[in-house]
Amino acid sequence: MDTPDEDVLRAALAGLSLPDGTPLVASDRIAGLGVNGSRVNLSILTSAAEAPLLAPLRDEVEARLRRLPGISSAFVVLTAETPATPRAAPPQLGQPKPAAKADPLAGIRHVVAVASGKGGVGKSTTTVNLGLGLAAQGLKVGILDADVYGPSLPTLLGLHGRPQARGRRLVPMQAYGLRAMSMGLLVDAETAMVWRGPMIMSAITQMMADVDWGALDVLLVDMPPGTGDAQLALAQGTRLSGAVIVSTPQDLSLIDARRGIAMFRKVDVPILGIVENMAHFVCPDCGGSHAIFGQGGAQAEAARLGVPFLGAVPLTMDLRAASDAGQPVTARDPDGPLGRIYQQMARSLMADLTPTRRATGPNASDRRLP
Repeated sequence: MDTPDEDVLRAALAGLSLPDGTPLVASDRIAGLGVNGSRVNLSILTSAAEAPLLAPLRDEVEARLRRLPGISSAFVVLTAETPATPRAAPPQLGQPKPAAKADPLAGIRHVVAVASGKGGVGKSTTTVNLGLGLAAQGLKVGILDADVYGPSLPTLLGLHGRPQARGRRLVPMQAYGLRAMSMGLLVDAETAMVWRGPMIMSAITQMMADVDWGALDVLLVDMPPGTGDAQLALAQGTRLSGAVIVSTPQDLSLIDARRGIAMFRKVDVPILGIVENMAHFVCPDCGGSHAIFGQGGAQAEAARLGVPFLGAVPLTMDLRAASDAGQPVTARDPDGPLGRIYQQMARSLMADLTPTRRATGPNASDRRLP
């Protein structure tokens, strides 16, 4: 079945109007309209004040686009940001076609987002130790700390100083065999990032494209918490192999985790698994286990949603102390109880990563991890 072109997409939106009565297709509000496989992406330009009024229109636009032949999903966002790259004019007859822009992540086999619906659930700690678990399998691993407002990677890995430049690109810093980049390595530790959405998205895009990651088997992206502009920019602008969701067992955290899962599914990003963090507290005095945040909530949610459950991580004094000291527990004690948990989760993650999920080129089926 042929993929509908832009004229067909616009025709499907005929009859829809903005709140002031202006026909949507005749306005200058439509941006970024395009088809990726069987998915339609579309932005409706608006302001923060007007966005609530346009929510019903956005839902109707999605519904109409999804009904088109050859379309399985439609993703429509309300944004105040105009796409940065204008449409290029077609080349004149007899002129060579412009060279395709090089993919800055071409040397990376799998890009995996580690996300949470809310902050404070131990997402960054999970990302680092999961990365070390992958490295223990002999894989080349990088970590991008995309949580611009609260970068934790420098503390967790004990990194100091500034990244060096190689030509026009930054060289990631290294610790415990991991390649790492974070906004926390580029600004002073006490600097408050008082930035709006477009600035955050631009910073994250630059850290993806302007860093010389080299050849990697896996790049873990420590996502900002929530489901806002920054998360959508990463989910739509990066060829993600999938996402790992981190949650505590309590209902309050699971509610937000469900939203994160729904966001990734809406943009056709596979959910590779759920991690139940702070599953219980291990008392350093009596050795007893205490389910402070409830028990088994994330595992039950994984079963309900039909996604893999990667494992449960207890909250211990050793984990806290190792993280604060910049010596991740999987590096400090890889054969200890926590080190074994993270390594098992890494093995489960890699078992679910198939060669076709990251790759899109003609040799995609040949991309296999060791």
